[in-house]
Amino acid sequence: MSQSDGAMPLSGHLKELRTRLLICLAVLLAAAVFGLSRAEGIVQQLLKMGEVYGYSFVYISPQELLLEYFSVAFVFAFCVTLPVLLYEIYAFAGPGLSDKEKRYFLFAILFGTLFAAIGVLFAGRIVLPFMLHFLIGIGSGSGITATISVQNYVSFLLTVFIIFALIFELPVVSVLLTQLGIIRIEWMKRFRRIVIVLIFVVAALITPPDITSQIMVAIPMLVLYELSIFLCTLAAKMKKQK
Repeated sequence: MSQSDGAMPLSGHLKELRTRLLICLAVLLAAAVFGLSRAEGIVQQLLKMGEVYGYSFVYISPQELLLEYFSVAFVFAFCVTLPVLLYEIYAFAGPGLSDKEKRYFLFAILFGTLFAAIGVLFAGRIVLPFMLHFLIGIGSGSGITATISVQNYVSFLLTVFIIFALIFELPVVSVLLTQLGIIRIEWMKRFRRIVIVLIFVVAALITPPDITSQIMVAIPMLVLYELSIFLCTLAAKMKKQK
Protein backbone atom coordinates (compact mmCIF):
# COMPACT_ATOMS: atom_id res chain seq x y z
CA MET A 1 0.00 0.00 0.00
CA SER A 2 1.48 3.34 -1.00
CA GLN A 3 1.74 6.48 1.06
CA SER A 4 -0.37 8.36 -1.47
CA ASP A 5 -3.59 6.84 -0.09
CA GLY A 6 -2.87 8.18 3.41
CA ALA A 7 -1.61 4.94 4.96
CA MET A 8 1.54 4.89 7.06
CA PRO A 9 4.30 2.60 5.74
CA LEU A 10 5.57 -0.30 7.83
CA SER A 11 8.74 1.57 8.76
CA GLY A 12 6.60 4.40 10.13
CA HIS A 13 4.59 1.98 12.27
CA LEU A 14 7.77 0.40 13.61
CA LYS A 15 9.26 3.81 14.40
CA GLU A 16 6.08 4.86 16.21
CA LEU A 17 5.99 1.57 18.14
CA ARG A 18 9.62 2.03 19.20
CA THR A 19 8.91 5.57 20.36
CA ARG A 20 5.92 4.49 22.43
CA LEU A 21 7.86 1.59 23.98
CA LEU A 22 10.69 3.97 24.88
CA ILE A 23 8.16 6.28 26.54
CA CYS A 24 6.84 3.38 28.65
CA LEU A 25 10.39 2.30 29.52
CA ALA A 26 11.32 5.85 30.53
CA VAL A 27 8.22 6.13 32.73
CA LEU A 28 9.00 2.74 34.29
CA LEU A 29 12.59 3.69 35.10
CA ALA A 30 11.63 7.13 36.42
CA ALA A 31 8.86 5.64 38.58
CA ALA A 32 11.25 2.95 39.84
CA VAL A 33 13.86 5.52 40.84
CA PHE A 34 11.24 7.69 42.53
CA GLY A 35 9.69 4.65 44.22
CA LEU A 36 13.10 3.51 45.46
CA SER A 37 13.72 6.95 46.94
CA ARG A 38 10.45 6.64 48.87
CA ALA A 39 10.61 2.89 49.53
CA GLU A 40 12.09 3.17 53.01
CA GLY A 41 9.29 5.47 54.14
CA ILE A 42 6.64 3.23 52.58
CA VAL A 43 8.06 0.11 54.24
CA GLN A 44 8.20 1.93 57.58
CA GLN A 45 4.53 2.89 57.23
CA LEU A 46 3.62 -0.71 56.43
CA LEU A 47 5.56 -1.91 59.47
CA LYS A 48 3.85 0.65 61.71
CA MET A 49 0.51 -0.76 60.55
CA GLY A 50 1.49 -4.09 62.09
CA GLU A 51 3.17 -2.64 65.17
CA VAL A 52 -0.14 -1.05 66.17
CA TYR A 53 -1.52 -4.56 66.69
CA GLY A 54 1.50 -5.88 68.58
CA TYR A 55 3.68 -7.32 65.82
CA SER A 56 7.43 -7.02 66.02
CA PHE A 57 9.62 -7.46 62.97
CA VAL A 58 13.06 -8.81 62.15
CA TYR A 59 15.02 -9.45 58.99
CA ILE A 60 16.95 -12.69 58.92
CA SER A 61 19.40 -12.00 56.11
CA PRO A 62 21.62 -8.96 55.51
CA GLN A 63 20.00 -8.10 52.18
CA GLU A 64 16.38 -8.80 53.15
CA LEU A 65 15.39 -5.23 54.00
CA LEU A 66 17.07 -3.86 50.87
CA LEU A 67 15.27 -6.41 48.71
CA GLU A 68 11.95 -5.31 50.16
CA TYR A 69 12.77 -1.72 49.21
CA PHE A 70 13.30 -2.92 45.65
CA SER A 71 10.07 -4.92 45.75
CA VAL A 72 8.06 -1.89 46.85
CA ALA A 73 9.74 0.27 44.21
CA PHE A 74 8.98 -2.30 41.50
CA VAL A 75 5.31 -2.57 42.47
CA PHE A 76 5.03 1.21 42.56
CA ALA A 77 6.71 1.55 39.16
CA PHE A 78 4.46 -1.12 37.64
CA CYS A 79 1.30 0.58 38.96
CA VAL A 80 2.40 3.94 37.57
CA THR A 81 3.47 2.54 34.20
CA LEU A 82 0.44 0.33 33.53
CA PRO A 83 -2.01 3.18 32.73
CA VAL A 84 0.66 4.81 30.55
CA LEU A 85 1.23 1.52 28.74
CA LEU A 86 -2.49 1.07 28.13
CA TYR A 87 -2.77 4.61 26.81
CA GLU A 88 0.19 4.10 24.46
CA ILE A 89 -1.45 0.91 23.16
CA TYR A 90 -4.66 2.88 22.63
CA ALA A 91 -2.82 5.69 20.83
CA PHE A 92 -0.92 3.23 18.64
CA ALA A 93 -4.00 1.21 17.70
CA GLY A 94 -6.33 4.24 17.62
CA PRO A 95 -6.34 4.80 13.83
CA GLY A 96 -7.55 1.24 13.30
CA LEU A 97 -10.31 1.33 15.94
CA SER A 98 -13.91 2.34 15.48
CA ASP A 99 -15.41 5.12 17.58
CA LYS A 100 -17.19 2.56 19.75
CA GLU A 101 -13.99 0.59 20.33
CA LYS A 102 -12.16 3.81 21.26
CA ARG A 103 -14.83 4.63 23.84
CA TYR A 104 -14.57 1.14 25.34
CA PHE A 105 -10.78 1.38 25.49
CA LEU A 106 -10.84 4.76 27.23
CA PHE A 107 -13.53 3.47 29.59
CA ALA A 108 -11.30 0.53 30.52
CA ILE A 109 -8.26 2.75 31.14
CA LEU A 110 -10.01 5.43 33.20
CA PHE A 111 -12.39 3.34 35.25
CA GLY A 112 -9.98 0.42 35.50
CA THR A 113 -7.41 2.71 37.13
CA LEU A 114 -10.07 4.26 39.38
CA PHE A 115 -11.48 0.95 40.60
CA ALA A 116 -7.99 -0.49 41.17
CA ALA A 117 -7.15 2.52 43.35
CA ILE A 118 -10.41 2.04 45.29
CA GLY A 119 -9.52 -1.63 45.79
CA VAL A 120 -6.10 -0.75 47.21
CA LEU A 121 -7.67 1.86 49.49
CA PHE A 122 -10.31 -0.61 50.65
CA ALA A 123 -7.63 -3.21 51.42
CA GLY A 124 -5.48 -0.73 53.34
CA ARG A 125 -8.28 0.88 55.34
CA ILE A 126 -10.60 -2.04 56.07
CA VAL A 127 -9.33 -5.50 55.12
CA LEU A 128 -5.72 -5.45 56.32
CA PRO A 129 -6.39 -3.86 59.73
CA PHE A 130 -9.05 -6.48 60.34
CA MET A 131 -6.82 -9.33 59.17
CA LEU A 132 -3.82 -8.19 61.20
CA HIS A 133 -5.91 -7.75 64.33
CA PHE A 134 -7.55 -11.16 63.89
CA LEU A 135 -4.32 -13.03 63.12
CA ILE A 136 -2.41 -11.52 66.07
CA GLY A 137 -5.38 -12.32 68.30
CA ILE A 138 -5.04 -16.03 67.58
CA GLY A 139 -1.79 -16.14 69.54
CA SER A 140 -2.87 -13.90 72.39
CA GLY A 141 -2.65 -15.60 75.77
CA SER A 142 -0.36 -18.31 74.43
CA GLY A 143 2.81 -16.61 75.64
CA ILE A 144 4.19 -16.63 72.09
CA THR A 145 5.51 -13.32 70.76
CA ALA A 146 4.74 -12.59 67.12
CA THR A 147 8.13 -11.80 65.57
CA ILE A 148 7.61 -11.69 61.83
CA SER A 149 10.10 -11.57 58.99
CA VAL A 150 9.98 -8.23 57.19
CA GLN A 151 10.01 -10.05 53.86
CA ASN A 152 7.05 -12.27 54.73
CA TYR A 153 5.07 -9.38 56.19
CA VAL A 154 5.60 -6.92 53.33
CA SER A 155 5.00 -9.65 50.74
CA PHE A 156 1.72 -10.53 52.49
CA LEU A 157 0.57 -6.91 52.42
CA LEU A 158 1.56 -6.35 48.79
CA THR A 159 -0.24 -9.55 47.80
CA VAL A 160 -3.43 -8.39 49.51
CA PHE A 161 -3.18 -4.98 47.81
CA ILE A 162 -2.75 -6.59 44.39
CA ILE A 163 -5.59 -9.07 44.98
CA PHE A 164 -8.06 -6.33 45.89
CA ALA A 165 -6.91 -4.12 43.03
CA LEU A 166 -7.78 -7.00 40.68
CA ILE A 167 -11.03 -7.88 42.48
CA PHE A 168 -12.30 -4.32 42.13
CA GLU A 169 -11.88 -4.58 38.34
CA LEU A 170 -14.91 -6.91 38.21
CA PRO A 171 -17.49 -4.18 37.43
CA VAL A 172 -15.32 -2.69 34.68
CA VAL A 173 -14.67 -6.07 33.06
CA SER A 174 -18.35 -7.04 33.34
CA VAL A 175 -19.59 -3.84 31.67
CA LEU A 176 -17.07 -4.23 28.85
CA LEU A 177 -17.96 -7.86 28.21
CA THR A 178 -21.71 -7.19 28.20
CA GLN A 179 -21.32 -4.19 25.92
CA LEU A 180 -19.24 -6.28 23.51
CA GLY A 181 -21.87 -9.01 23.57
CA ILE A 182 -19.52 -11.65 24.99
CA ILE A 183 -21.70 -12.26 28.06
CA ARG A 184 -25.35 -11.46 28.76
CA ILE A 185 -26.90 -9.86 31.81
CA GLU A 186 -29.44 -12.69 31.93
CA TRP A 187 -26.58 -15.17 32.32
CA MET A 188 -25.15 -13.19 35.22
CA LYS A 189 -28.51 -13.29 37.00
CA ARG A 190 -29.32 -16.90 36.15
CA PHE A 191 -26.00 -18.31 37.36
CA ARG A 192 -25.79 -16.12 40.47
CA ARG A 193 -25.83 -19.10 42.87
CA ILE A 194 -23.05 -20.85 41.00
CA VAL A 195 -21.01 -17.65 40.97
CA ILE A 196 -21.45 -17.27 44.74
CA VAL A 197 -19.97 -20.73 45.27
CA LEU A 198 -17.10 -19.96 42.89
CA ILE A 199 -16.42 -16.69 44.72
CA PHE A 200 -15.98 -18.51 48.03
CA VAL A 201 -13.75 -21.10 46.34
CA VAL A 202 -11.57 -18.34 44.85
CA ALA A 203 -11.49 -16.52 48.19
CA ALA A 204 -10.29 -19.72 49.87
CA LEU A 205 -7.51 -20.13 47.29
CA ILE A 206 -6.12 -16.60 47.41
CA THR A 207 -6.27 -15.94 51.16
CA PRO A 208 -4.49 -17.36 54.21
CA PRO A 209 -6.06 -20.58 55.54
CA ASP A 210 -8.52 -18.97 57.94
CA ILE A 211 -12.24 -18.46 57.51
CA THR A 212 -12.14 -14.78 58.51
CA SER A 213 -9.78 -13.80 55.70
CA GLN A 214 -11.86 -15.79 53.23
CA ILE A 215 -15.05 -14.00 54.28
CA MET A 216 -13.30 -10.62 54.14
CA VAL A 217 -12.40 -11.31 50.51
CA ALA A 218 -15.64 -13.06 49.51
CA ILE A 219 -18.04 -10.37 50.76
CA PRO A 220 -16.55 -7.54 48.65
CA MET A 221 -16.54 -9.88 45.64
CA LEU A 222 -20.24 -10.61 46.16
CA VAL A 223 -21.02 -6.90 46.49
CA LEU A 224 -18.99 -6.14 43.37
CA TYR A 225 -20.78 -8.88 41.46
CA GLU A 226 -24.16 -7.37 42.33
CA LEU A 227 -22.79 -3.93 41.44
CA SER A 228 -21.64 -5.36 38.12
CA ILE A 229 -25.16 -6.59 37.33
CA PHE A 230 -26.58 -3.18 38.22
CA LEU A 231 -24.05 -1.27 36.11
CA CYS A 232 -24.45 -3.64 33.17
CA THR A 233 -28.24 -3.23 33.32
CA LEU A 234 -27.88 0.56 33.52
CA ALA A 235 -25.45 0.65 30.59
CA ALA A 236 -27.79 -1.53 28.52
CA LYS A 237 -30.74 0.79 29.22
CA MET A 238 -28.70 3.87 28.30
CA LYS A 239 -27.55 2.21 25.09
CA LYS A 240 -31.12 1.23 24.21
CA GLN A 241 -32.43 4.76 24.84
CA LYS A 242 -29.63 6.23 22.75
